[in-house]
Amino acid sequence: MALALASQGLYSTMPNPRVGCVIVNDGQVVGRGWHQRAGHAHAEVHALQEAGPAARGATAYVTLEPCGHHGRTPPCADALVAAGVRRVVTASADASQSIGALRLREAGIAVEAMPCPTARALNRGFFSRIERQRPWVRVLRPAALAIGAMGEGAMLSHCDEQAPLEHWRGRASALLTTCDWVKACDPSLLAQVPAQRVEPVTPLRVVVDQRLDCPASAKVLDGLAPTLVLHTAQAMRDGRYARARCQVIEEVDAQRVLQALYALDCNEVQVEAQPAWCEVLARQGLVDEWLVQV
Repeated sequence: MALALASQGLYSTMPNPRVGCVIVNDGQVVGRGWHQRAGHAHAEVHALQEAGPAARGATAYVTLEPCGHHGRTPPCADALVAAGVRRVVTASADASQSIGALRLREAGIAVEAMPCPTARALNRGFFSRIERQRPWVRVLRPAALAIGAMGEGAMLSHCDEQAPLEHWRGRASALLTTCDWVKACDPSLLAQVPAQRVEPVTPLRVVVDQRLDCPASAKVLDGLAPTLVLHTAQAMRDGRYARARCQVIEEVDAQRVLQALYALDCNEVQVEAQPAWCEVLARQGLVDEWLVQV
């Protein structure tokens, strides 16, 4: 149940993780909550609000270790302590929030870890950013890319009726393409996910455009979504890029592009580009997931 709640934030919580919480007292569910958007209340707080006094002596099941620091919202660990929760069960650990479990234990609350691969998979981009200091890279395999060029080790996902392209785009923090692909295919890179209870976060469109050479008519420059253009210092910006943010990077290569997106707190990056660029990513061991259209 907590995982189902967490998944409701699939398109809206970035850069925060997707988290769900269920509070159970005497065998009865008394509170449910999920994190909806960065800067808003976390899952535990929503669940505690629904549970009210019934949270005292209860067990909280949370898909991610409760936070213990004061960021844009107060620590969830403190809220659980104040509510009198007796036990907290977590489905995935958060290396950036280990102080949360420590606070709970110091307050006499039993903390039990029950690792769940599904909970971790739901936040694979968040964990990649926190643990590896780079986004999770998912590449939409171009039809012309040879199977042998995909390398080894990356997971394989399918783009189909159950999980269409818009779903994969919508869960990404950034949609990455190149000037060459823009010239060849003119992608819009707009994520149009089905209506949600919470307004989805619009993924950042990113164009690797070394010489600022995209056509003026390019859909990615239409201003319909936030757009970042990465280029070298020698390139000259003109009116074509009026509705995009341009950023200089020292050298336009895959590693530096991902470093720039990590600095912007991107969790998942979906690449939709020409075979040569995808092959470069694979050769450098930067592809975490291949997305294959079936």
